[in-house]
Amino acid sequence: MHRHLLTLAMTALTTAANAADPAVTIYRSDSDSLFEAGSAPIADGHAIVHELRTLQLTGGKQTVVVEGLPAMLDTEAVAIDLGGAGRVLAQRVIAAGDAGALSAHRGERVQVFGDGNKPIVDGVLVAIDGGNLGVRGADGRISYVREFARVEFPEGSGLPGSTLQLALDGKAGAAPATLTYPTAGLGWRAAYSALLLDGSDCRLHLDALASIANRSGRDYPAAKLKLIAGAPNFAKYSGGPRPMAMKTMAAAPAADGMPEQSALGDYRSYAIDGNLDLPDASVTQVPLYASRDLACERRWLFESGSTWIPPKPMLAPEGFQNGNGPISSQLKFTATENLPSGNLRVLMRDKDGRTELLGENRIGDTAKGRHVDVNLGVAFDLAANRERSVFSVDKAAREMNEGFHITLTNSGETARTVTVRQHPNRWRAWTLLSSSQKPDRQTPDTLEFRVAVPAGGKATLDYLVRYAWVVSDE
Repeated sequence: MHRHLLTLAMTALTTAANAADPAVTIYRSDSDSLFEAGSAPIADGHAIVHELRTLQLTGGKQTVVVEGLPAMLDTEAVAIDLGGAGRVLAQRVIAAGDAGALSAHRGERVQVFGDGNKPIVDGVLVAIDGGNLGVRGADGRISYVREFARVEFPEGSGLPGSTLQLALDGKAGAAPATLTYPTAGLGWRAAYSALLLDGSDCRLHLDALASIANRSGRDYPAAKLKLIAGAPNFAKYSGGPRPMAMKTMAAAPAADGMPEQSALGDYRSYAIDGNLDLPDASVTQVPLYASRDLACERRWLFESGSTWIPPKPMLAPEGFQNGNGPISSQLKFTATENLPSGNLRVLMRDKDGRTELLGENRIGDTAKGRHVDVNLGVAFDLAANRERSVFSVDKAAREMNEGFHITLTNSGETARTVTVRQHPNRWRAWTLLSSSQKPDRQTPDTLEFRVAVPAGGKATLDYLVRYAWVVSDE
C-alpha cells in the first residue's frame, strides 16, 4: 500500500521537476571532515538552499513528490511557497538514512532486475534491510529480494538523497514553487597562501581563496553562491536556526570576477560572481580577494613562564629555574581586507627556485586593519638556555630577588633578532632592578627584550627582578 500524508482520498502521485540554478548560502565551517577525501554525506556544516521547482498538479487533493534533496536536509525547516497555485495540507520528509538512496523511496513503485537484465519483481518498495529489498506485488504478496543488479523507478523517482512528499489542494497545471531548506554537508573556509618575497625587507605575496566543500549527498549544478563569514549560533549540530531574513547591507565594490562583500547582520557576506557547479563529494576553490603584496615582519620568540599568578607569594626556590627552550619562528602582517577564518600556508623559494613550505597555521576571523600573527614552527638554527643566577628571600623585609642569565645561540648563516619574553610570576608586585639591555616592552605580567644574535655566534641577556608583598598577602 502506498504511503499517504493524510487519511484522505489522493489523486495520482506526481513528481516535481528538478531545480534549475539554485541559490545556495553557505556558512563558514571549521570541520576538517567536510574537506577530507570521501563520498559519504557529512553531518557538519550549514547552508540554506533556495530552489525554484515546477510542480505538475492534477487538480484537487493530491500527493506531490519533490525528490533529489540532500541527504543531510534539516527535516524540520523545509518551507515551500506555491504562490497561490495551491495549499499545502501536510508535508513529510523521507530521509535517505543508513540504507542509502533507496530508503527515501519506500512506498513508491519499483522494478527490480537481476543479472542479464532479467526482471525479478515489479511492485511497491515496502522494506529495506541492508542491501535486501521487500517489494509488494500487485497481488499483495511481498517478495524479499536478496540479490539484484538494478532497480528502476518507472514513475520518474529514484534520485539519490531525501524526498519531500506534499499533500496539497491545488489547481491543475504547472505550478512554480519556491523551495527553501537548511542542510548540513555544505561548508566553506578561507585558504590563504603567503609567499615570502626575495629582498632584505620582509614582504609577502598573499593569495586568498575560498574552499567550498559539498558532502550533502546531492549535486548543485549552476548554483548562485553566497558565502557567510562569522560564527552564528546553531541550536543543533547539523542544521540549526534558520537565519533566512537577515538584512544585507550595500555591497562593497569588487574587482572583476571577485566576490562582492557586504554586511549580513553581524557577519560578512561574499557573493560569488556567476554560477558555479558544486558536485557532491567535492571541494571547489574560488578567489576570495585579488592577490596583493604586503609588508610583513619576521620574528623569533623565546618565551619562559606564563601570565599565571599564584594566590600568595611563591617563596620556595624550586620552580621557574633553569631550562632550555625552543625558539619559535613567527610571521606578522596587517590585514588590508576582512580575512575570514581559514588556513594560512607560508611559502618561500629555495635556492633551486622551487617553492617550499615554511609552516602553516589556522587564523581566526580578522577584521581589516588588524594584525595577523602566524606561528610557523621551531627554528632549527636557533637555541636558548636559561639559568637562574640570583635567588634570595628576606622574609622580614618581605622581599625576594631573582635573576636570570639567558644565552642565545645562532648556528645559521644569517643574523637574527630574538624576542625574549619573560613572565615574572612569583608574585603580582615586582620591579625590574637591572638588565643588560633595556626591555622593549614591559607590562604587569611580562618583560620583553629584543636581542641581536650574530650569524654563527652567541648573545647573552641578564636581568634581575625584585618581588615585594605585605602581611595580608601571606
